[in-house]
This record gives sequence, C-alpha cells and structure tokens, in this order.
Amino acid sequence: MTNRYSENELRADRLACLRGDLLLFDELQLEVRSGQVLQVEGRNGAGKTSLLRMLAGLTLPEDGEVYWNGQPIRRQRPAYAEALQYIGHQPALKAGLTGLENLRFSAGLRGGADAEAAIDRVGLQEQCHQHVHTLSAGQRRRTALARLLLRPAPLWILDEPYTALDAAGVALVNGLMTDHVGRGGMVVLTSHQAVELPGLPLTRLRIGP
Repeated sequence: MTNRYSENELRADRLACLRGDLLLFDELQLEVRSGQVLQVEGRNGAGKTSLLRMLAGLTLPEDGEVYWNGQPIRRQRPAYAEALQYIGHQPALKAGLTGLENLRFSAGLRGGADAEAAIDRVGLQEQCHQHVHTLSAGQRRRTALARLLLRPAPLWILDEPYTALDAAGVALVNGLMTDHVGRGGMVVLTSHQAVELPGLPLTRLRIGP
C-alpha cells in the first residue's frame, strides 16, 4: 500500500436531510480533494451520521446530489464502491467469529488480502484468534479499523473512529489517516473529540445550530 492515489474529488451540492418531519440540514455544500481531511462537527442529533451515510451512498438525500470526480455517485455505484472504505459508528463485526476470521470474511466479500498484516498493524496479534464477543470495546474498534488496510481505496469515511480507544488507539487512528493522506487519499470523519493531525490540511464543517 505504498503507491499514491490519483487525484480525486468528493463534492456535495445543496444536500438536505429529513428525519421524520424534522429538517436536520438544508443547502449543505462540501468539497474534499486528494490529500485533505474533513471533520464534520455538530451536536448529537444534528445529522452527522446521516450526512456520512449520504456521502457513502448508503442513503439518499432529501434534496441535492453527491458527486465523485464530477459525476453523481448514483450513476456510478460500482466504481464508487471500489473507491470507498466506510467504517460506521458500530463496528459491524460478527460476534461468533474471531477478529481474524472477520477480516478474512471482509476481504473475501470485497477483495483484499493479508488480513494478518492488517491485524498486526492495529496491534491485535495476541487477540486475533479470540471471538469478537470476548474482546473489549476498544479491541473491537481496532478490528473494525483494520478493514481499512485490506484493500486500497482513496476515500475513507469514518464515523466516530476514536470511540472506545485509549491514547495508544487514538495515536493509531491518527497514524493510519496520516499515512493514507500522505499517499494522496482523503478522509471524511466525525468525532466528538478534538482531531489533531499536525501537518495535514484539516478543515471542519459544522452542521446544525
């Protein structure tokens, strides 16, 4: 995973999000290019997760459009899926499988290899053969984040990647993002805590009041 990515752009134009009858946001604009990080901020319930799911193509906006390299993502879903790695707020792991089995399963579904190397990178060599339900919340988060390393994808969308992590885990996440952006990747993330990425072009977008 040492090759640089080509130049890419993620853009959202006039996005609107409804939750029931409540308008969470409207006329939302954003743009992220290769080598950049965007942190989405806002209070609980402001629509941060909803926005990330729209950017990942998992839900449709009430209005507006999401573009990847100038084309709506709804018109290029297979290509966009290949360009994207999405890690949601929940780790999305099968509790009855080991961490290593979960990663091998993910690699088999979407392509990718070297689950063992990914486990090593996130510091779970000793726990990789334990069933997920026996792992701590922080270890489960690390296992989920290891999916980022299974295959190259220029766009990472991460919903609260620091959840349940200790200081070493936070440093791990920051290191993964720094390496990724250094290769020309891009990151969109939410976080309730301050994001410190010295030397990286980090911008912030606040939604809601």
